[in-house]
Parts: sequence; structure tokens; C-alpha cells
Amino acid sequence: MRRVAYLLLLILAGGMAYIRLAPDDPARWHVDPGFAIEFGAPTAFPPGPESVIDVEGGARAMISFVDGTTASALAQLDDIAMATPRTVRLAGSPETGRITWVTRSAVFGFPDYTTAEARQFASMVNVDLYARSRYGRGDFGVNAARLRAW
Repeated sequence: MRRVAYLLLLILAGGMAYIRLAPDDPARWHVDPGFAIEFGAPTAFPPGPESVIDVEGGARAMISFVDGTTASALAQLDDIAMATPRTVRLAGSPETGRITWVTRSAVFGFPDYTTAEARQFASMVNVDLYARSRYGRGDFGVNAARLRAW
């Protein structure tokens, strides 16, 4: 019985280590959020706080800035994202027009990926956001809550 308990503990520790130490592949996660949904179809949402929409395994949103540039809009969002606990930048920068962050859960370290891409339309800048979980199909609303907070 003791061996079974040790074996189960070893399996649990191995699973937790895999979740925390698995490499993050920018080629897989640093993608255009406008096309990063099922079937590759672009989607548009009305800008504003109510624009956060739950999708399978994550959430999508759009933020609009009335004045400014794509770089300034992403720089503001990057400051907010980097102030979020357990969040690091995976790829991109405000200057490139797209940024992907990884936010890990507190206990098990499950990674969630959030990608933001800014597009300039005359004097307005729209930022599309796509937040999704790496593991599983459900995220218990944590990605939508993060996008609303940002």
C-alpha cells in the first residue's frame, strides 16, 4: 500500500513538473488573434468592456483607443499585463504590433497565453486580444476575467 502511495505521489510530482517546465513555443502561441480561432476565420467584436467574449478554452476581446499609435496602445497594455502576477512576455513588443504573454496559475502553474495585436484605423487604434489555456478545453472563466481586468 505504501508503494502505491509513493507511486501516485511520484506521478503527481512528475505531472506538476511537466506543466511548469514544458517549453513555451512562440511559433505556436504568438499568432494573429484575429485569425486564431477555430477554422481560421476572422471575427470582429464591438469595442468596449462588454466585448470580452468567452470561447472554448479562453476568451476574446477588443479594446479601442481614440488617439495614439499602435505602439503606444500596446505599450499601455504591456504595462498592465506585466504588472499582473505570474505574467511574463513570451514574444513580440509594442513596436512590432503584436505581443504574447504567459500567465501561470498560482498553485499548479498552468500556463495561459494572451496575444494582443494592434491595428491603426485613421486616428483610432483597435487592439484584438485572444487569451487561451494550453491544457484542457475549459478555463473556468479565468481568461475572460483577466481580459476584463486588463
